Order: sequence, then C-alpha cells, then structure tokens
Amino acid sequence: MLKQRILTALVLLPLALAGFLLLEGGVFALFIGAVVTLGGWEWARLAGFAEQRSRVGFAAAVAALLLLLYWLPALAAGVMLLGILWWLLAVPLVLNYPQSSHRWAGRGRRLAIGLLILLPSWQGLLLLKQWPLGNYLILAVMALVWTADIGAYFVGRAFGRRKLAPQVSPGKSWEGVAGGLLACLLVTVAVGLFRGWLAGELALALVGTTLVVLISVVGDLTESMFKRQAGLKDSSNLLPGHGGVLDRIDSLTAAIPMFVVMLWLAGWGIF
Repeated sequence: MLKQRILTALVLLPLALAGFLLLEGGVFALFIGAVVTLGGWEWARLAGFAEQRSRVGFAAAVAALLLLLYWLPALAAGVMLLGILWWLLAVPLVLNYPQSSHRWAGRGRRLAIGLLILLPSWQGLLLLKQWPLGNYLILAVMALVWTADIGAYFVGRAFGRRKLAPQVSPGKSWEGVAGGLLACLLVTVAVGLFRGWLAGELALALVGTTLVVLISVVGDLTESMFKRQAGLKDSSNLLPGHGGVLDRIDSLTAAIPMFVVMLWLAGWGIF
C-alpha cells in the first residue's frame, strides 16, 4: 500500500502543480473543472446514489454549472459567500454527528451540499488565478493545508488525548489541530518577516491563517462524516493507494473559499 501511495503521488503531484501553475484562462478553468467534476461523480455516491447512471448524471450537472459560472463571472461573489455560509453551518453538523444527520438525510439535500462544496472551490481557484501573484496565492493556500495536515499528524500522534470528533474521525484530536495551527502560524510569521510586513499586516495574516486552517479541518471532517454515513472508507478508488479525488481535496474545498474571502476583505482582489 505504501509503495502504491508513493508511486501515485510521484505521478500526480507534478501533473497537479503543472496544471495549477502553468495553465491559464479557459484551459486552467477546464483543468480544475475536470477535477471538480470527478469529485461530483464521487459525491453522488456519498449522497446515496450507487448506480452509475445517477452518478454520471450528477457529474454532468456539476460540469454544466461550472460552464455557466464561467460564462457569468458576475455570480462569483454570490458563489463564494454561499460557500462560506455552508462551511460555517457544517461546523455544528460535524461536532454533533450522528445526532445532526437527520438535517441532511435526504439525497436531494446531500446533492445540494455537494454543490456548495464543489462549486465555490472551483470558483475560488479561478479568482486566485486572476489576482496579483495568482500562482503564489494558490501555492500559499495549498501550503497552509499541507502544513496543517503534517503538523496535526505528528503532534496528534505524540500528544493527542482529547478526541476532536470521535464519531466522525476517531484518529483526530484537539492537540493535533492545535499542532497543525501552530505550524501554520509559525510559517506565516516567517513569511511576514521575510517580506517585511508591518505589525498590522502580520496580525491580519495570522487571523486569516487561523480561519483558513480551522475551516480546512472542517472540510476534512465533513467528507469523513458523509463517508461514515454512507458506510464507505474512501470516496472512490480512482487514485491507487489514496482513495478518491475527494479524499485528496476535502480540506482544500473548505480552505479555498475562506482564503479567497479573507484576501478580498483585505483588498487583495475583486470579485
């Protein structure tokens, strides 16, 4: 399994980075859209649609909505705000699972939630790409998520005692979350000192980092919650050794909208 994971990562990571950093405009939107559409195909299974026809149908609907959003960029602000609203609502749902499951038990509701997860993440990446230092911003949000994951893993293994959401993901602890957050805050301070940020700028960056990291944890837990409800270990087996696309991007789907909105509030770009 470990060898399989490493081989898959060695193939996918360069392809993903090349797509994120080298592609532009409509080709970039198509590349990200393909990933999100595959995520839609997987989400339909988490929503309770085991039959292939329904899953493909939902993936096609996701692709059609992405195309509509590409044609109507004026909808971007609304999409991002809806994404943020969903992730804020997801917090009590995750922390109160399984008691909260009746609130999203219907298959229609779960499909709607899938759209609130997938569409804003695609829209957010398109906005980042268009803003000043777009590639660096995309790398920054990815680096925050990866740093948080690595910090949480090692700190959680060493010091984890209090379970974060035991009914959703028994392996995650509050200590792990704190460790991942601390690692990201230290990285943010290092970047701020390197770039010569003023004290106020650094303080705002630390607040933004905290919100992005915490919401990324919610993204991870949300997918775990839906997988647990559906009785699934992975969202699919598309990526040997890694599960499915959603298993790789779950944290990012939450982190990207928050990252974009924080930058927008700071005056970095416009919708």
